[in-house]
Amino acid sequence: MNITAIEALLAEQHINKIKVGGFDLDGVLRGKYISKEKFLSAVKDGFGFCDVIFGWDCGDNLYDQGEFTGWHTGFPDLVARLDTETFRAVPWEPRTAFALADFYQKDGTPLPFCPRQTLKRIVARAEAMGFVPRMAAEYEFFVFEETPESVHQKEFRGLRPESPGMFCYSLLRASARQEFIHLLMDSLADFGVQVEGLHTETGPGAFEACIQYDSALAAADKAGIFKLAVKELATRKGLLASFMAKWSQEMPGCGGHIHQSLADAETGANAFADPNGQYGCSEVARRYLAGQQQALPELMPLICPTINSYKRLVPGFWAPTTATWGIENRTNALRLIPGTSPKATRIETRVVGADACPHLAMAACLAAGLHGIQNRLEPTPPTAGNAYAESQAPTLPRSLAAATDRMRQSALAREWFGEPFVSHVCMTRDWECREFEKAVTDWELRRYFEII
Repeated sequence: MNITAIEALLAEQHINKIKVGGFDLDGVLRGKYISKEKFLSAVKDGFGFCDVIFGWDCGDNLYDQGEFTGWHTGFPDLVARLDTETFRAVPWEPRTAFALADFYQKDGTPLPFCPRQTLKRIVARAEAMGFVPRMAAEYEFFVFEETPESVHQKEFRGLRPESPGMFCYSLLRASARQEFIHLLMDSLADFGVQVEGLHTETGPGAFEACIQYDSALAAADKAGIFKLAVKELATRKGLLASFMAKWSQEMPGCGGHIHQSLADAETGANAFADPNGQYGCSEVARRYLAGQQQALPELMPLICPTINSYKRLVPGFWAPTTATWGIENRTNALRLIPGTSPKATRIETRVVGADACPHLAMAACLAAGLHGIQNRLEPTPPTAGNAYAESQAPTLPRSLAAATDRMRQSALAREWFGEPFVSHVCMTRDWECREFEKAVTDWELRRYFEII
């Protein structure tokens, strides 16, 4: 949206404040409300934003080994530059608009570990290869009849789900919650995030939403905005939404599956589709899939970024445990979907968790796929049955610590993301692992408190 159109919308809807912000490495949207006047100035010149958001974790605890920023630098400002293409009115907040920002260093260079900037770099490499990446996020999440205050008072135990029982695809359950579902779908559509489908998932209070596909950057923006909007709208109904990868050992986890294809930059045709190819797929699709199969295990901190992410990757809970692929097979990390038409032919990366930063997850998927095309890789034979039973299949890292060590040693990660990015991300994940190592869990108390 150009500045003329923005000014017209500001006047038409009497907008006098704008929510602006950018994503940190954990996918948290960090931002603030600013006045209309400040916004118009920021569109032109940018504005200062404290770089501490890349110097602390998701709980605002400062990293102890950070080099980029810290007490030793005094936490100076980054330059935040607004992307006017993301400007939109907020349907559920009167006289309020919203826009995303990218982060730059003082010398004008893009911050190497800004998630949006990272995805932009990988998209540029795709475009240099003659492709336009198209992606869509599919999120599972749980909704509770709780508030932030109540879950802390309960110490996250004995939480009351929004509805009881295991009713996946239940029209009855969905219809009973129509007020909330209609609020989500209608409000998100008005917010520029089209939800193609929303249904109950397996688990009490569980839902799954499919967001309409778009170009890679727009798809990642929509995914991040979707998560923020769901939480905001749930709060307005006295509910609490969680995208935690695995909130209960008895329940399935929450995936953040990414659907993807490549369009030919000249023709716009789906480069994954070939009516004469095996499974109706092209050589490009096959090599892209092979790249993900080989490279994603080296990029796992970008798609499964937390300690809890790996609790989701267990057999029998609808999340993959091996770097396998199959045709329309949901037990694999990678699902090839020939589609009902060439336009719909795509690959679904199912290993991604709902807790991942969408920009980094999509960047990882895209980089891995392009790596396969660039190096003319071939995938293993597809898994025809239960991938959990594939004893010889290559496994995925089983913990954040193992995943971080693998990424740190990965030449591929440095080739596609650069040394500053890899070093900083691995530092943040090491911190996460050390914080967990210090924690005394309920399991430990129950198991060891009375041991002799």
